[in-house]
Amino acid sequence: MSRFRIAAQPINWINDDFRDLGADISLERALDDMVEAGFEGTELGHRFPASGAAIRELLAPRGLSLAGAWHSTHLASRPWSEELAAFDRHADRLHAAGASVIILAECTGAIHGDGSRPLGKGDQRGQLDEGGWRALCEGLDRLAQRAALRGMKTAYHPHMGTVVQTAADVDTLLAGTRELGLLLDTGHLAFAGDDPMITLEKHGARVTHVHTKDVRFAVARQARAESWSFERAVRGGVFTVPGDGDVDFASILGEINRNGYSGWLVVEAEQDPKVANPLTYAKQGRATLRRLLGA
Repeated sequence: MSRFRIAAQPINWINDDFRDLGADISLERALDDMVEAGFEGTELGHRFPASGAAIRELLAPRGLSLAGAWHSTHLASRPWSEELAAFDRHADRLHAAGASVIILAECTGAIHGDGSRPLGKGDQRGQLDEGGWRALCEGLDRLAQRAALRGMKTAYHPHMGTVVQTAADVDTLLAGTRELGLLLDTGHLAFAGDDPMITLEKHGARVTHVHTKDVRFAVARQARAESWSFERAVRGGVFTVPGDGDVDFASILGEINRNGYSGWLVVEAEQDPKVANPLTYAKQGRATLRRLLGA
């Protein structure tokens, strides 16, 4: 257990993509709930201060650390100079806040924030041609090298509605990169219809960050069959915390442990906080992880 630290994602309280979810919840309440539930850290959300120093000052009195934060890349569609500048600003902010992990996700052609766009109609990966994939892979490795200069790691986040959402997409991405780390997000891989355990067995050595997001398989199957949008799936309850869905976390945590992973385990569940009390579910998710880890 000493190799792992357990954090919460503030999206459990305050949603970044669909901002009416949790609009009435203050950041201070979310952070205080995390402390009450026993978490050691948090990731960022849209309510956090702009400066890294201010983030550190917000978290330190509560005994929380910054586990990492999402950064949207557009490496396949924007000039490298723009991407580099945006990355450096983000990395400097995280470094000043005390984080060691930078989460990356390519958002060229992404549809996850658009409630009118169905998932499962067409191949999101097909948004990129051969040149786009080459630019993406080369750019991600260069960003990973930039992160290493700050003593930080990158963690690529497969995400529904983006060009890297399935296990096959992850295989292609990691075959085309060498420096890039992988964020194992159990929820997005399971929602895509894949077994996150297989991805972990293939690429465990590349895992630098873990999101422990559970999935209600019946909802995921319906969402795929009926081509729901990502928003409809979230509002329909596709995601939940570990121990409340159908992902086999006992096997996944066992494999993570055998691989020698050392780092953050982040409890994440995009739910409507008016339907699923965030504190109650956060406590359940953390308790499930600790029980399965034997802590």
